[in-house]
Parts: sequence; structure tokens; C-alpha cells
Amino acid sequence: MNEENKDVAVEKEEVVEIIPSMDEFKEELENSFHKISEGDIIKGTVIGVSDTEVTLDLRYYTEGIIKLEELSNDPRFSIKADIKIGDEISAEVIREDDGRGNILLSKKRADNVLAWDILKDALNNRTKYNVKIASEVKGGVVTYLEGIRGFIPASALSLNYVEDLSSYVGKTLEVIVITADEANNKLVLSGKEVEREKELADKNSKISKLQRGLVTKGTVEKITPYGAFINIGDGLSGLVHISQICGRRIKSPNEVLKEGEEVTVKIIDIKDGKVSLSIKAATEEEDVIEDVSSAPMEYSSGEEASTGLGSLLANIKL
Repeated sequence: MNEENKDVAVEKEEVVEIIPSMDEFKEELENSFHKISEGDIIKGTVIGVSDTEVTLDLRYYTEGIIKLEELSNDPRFSIKADIKIGDEISAEVIREDDGRGNILLSKKRADNVLAWDILKDALNNRTKYNVKIASEVKGGVVTYLEGIRGFIPASALSLNYVEDLSSYVGKTLEVIVITADEANNKLVLSGKEVEREKELADKNSKISKLQRGLVTKGTVEKITPYGAFINIGDGLSGLVHISQICGRRIKSPNEVLKEGEEVTVKIIDIKDGKVSLSIKAATEEEDVIEDVSSAPMEYSSGEEASTGLGSLLANIKL
């Protein structure tokens, strides 16, 4: 083959076009022949965004159009800020032909159908969400979750009393669903429950680091007929049973203790997130740990770590 023929062969190779097989178009063809009816919920990819509408590629013979008023229930929604080319959107078919040959869709209607299933699952699973507070209303604040208007009562905003509801507007709050009533279109959320869970987890973490046998200082915070609750610091409290207050038998803890009084206590048991203390078991010879949070993890009192409330009560005659 001479040089001229070689050049022609190369040119022919370069212009060879790869023709896709019918299998590669199979899914697109099936979609294009699939009948879309009013009320169907379908998915599409955003291919256009204007000031008044969003255009979706439905992988169908025509495109889908979502008008601005059919995009969201959230008054803070912005078509340009919240919708991007390439986003996948679920929408309900309103009309098969909008007069321009396109399918008219509603994202709001699809959200109302799909969101409640998501919210009911979230209720059962105690799923946490970060939501932005939209406005203040009587008795609480309003936000939007999965496109649904949600109410957070003032009493469910925080563990602490909230006096100024307006201070929450515009803020992001971590919440869980506590009511998801689709029939009555009622969605209630709580930030207080999230705080409570975190507080309990923090408390259990601190308790898990305590050691039986540790001696520390505490303050009497509450007296009951069966004993006294002692604040031992770091947000922790424990119970001194009436039989563990002193070496003699007493009818009431009030005979020996006063609220606000500082006492020396010994940790005698830790079980199910509860701390049992003893005043009479805290001898003067033992080292006192002023701050329980700084106590060494391998603290030893010189006695068996298995010392519990039962063993300390075993020799007491009541």
C-alpha cells in the first residue's frame, strides 16, 4: 500500500461512527411509551429554572413543568436559591397537557403525599432534624419539615423556660417529631426532647466513670422520708438511704440532715444509672475527692469493688 492509500485508510478509521445499539435505548423507549395519568407521582431531573417555573426531564416524549405556586408550601422558598439544574424532583401530575404540549406538575402535592410517610417513620424512629424557625405564633413557633408546616409549642422548645419566642425566629433548631397526624394535617415537633436525650446520655456517661468506694463532698439538695438526695457535683446526684445516714436508727432524715448542708459521702453502688451513697460509711481515714469529675478511673478505696448497698445493709438491724 502506497503512502496515499495509507492516508485514506487512516482518514476512514478516524471517521468511523459508533452507532448505539437498541438495548442502550431500551429504557428510554419504555419510558416514552409509558402512559402518564393525572394523580401519578413521577420523578424528573431539573433541566431549566426561570423566575416563574421549573422544567423537568421526565425521560418521556415531553417535558414536565412545575409552576412557581406549585413548588413549595414554605413561604421562605426561593425558586432560584432552592432549585438547581440536575436536582431530582418528585411531583404529582396535575394535567397531561398544559396547552404547550408539556405535562403540568405539582411538587407541593407530591410532598403532601410522600412527606407524611417519611414523617410517620421519623416519629417511630425518633429521627433528628435540623430545622430553621420561620415565624412566631401564639403559643409557639412555626417551621417546615419535608414541605409540611410544623408547630413547636413554647414548652417543647427547650428544657429551660423560653420567655421570648421571637428570639428563636431565624435560628436553626434540632428537633424530633412528636405528632404526625396526616388526617388532621397536624405536625408537632420538639427541641426539648432532643435536649433531654443529650442530657441523659451525658449524665450516663459521667456516671459510667464513677467508681464504687470513692469518697467525696456533696450538698443535701432534697430530703424525703426514705433518705436524702445529695448533689456530688458535675451535674450528678445520688441517694443516701435513711439506713446509711448515721450509725443509729432514726425515724426521719430531718433528725440529722438539713437541705443545703455539706456532707461527706461514699459511693457504695452504681446501678441502672442511679448512684447509691452512704454518709456513715465515709470514714475520716479515707481520702476525699473534692471533684468527682477529676477522680482517676482506677480509683481504689482499699476495699473490694463489689461493695454494694445490699452488703452494707446486711448487718443492720432494723
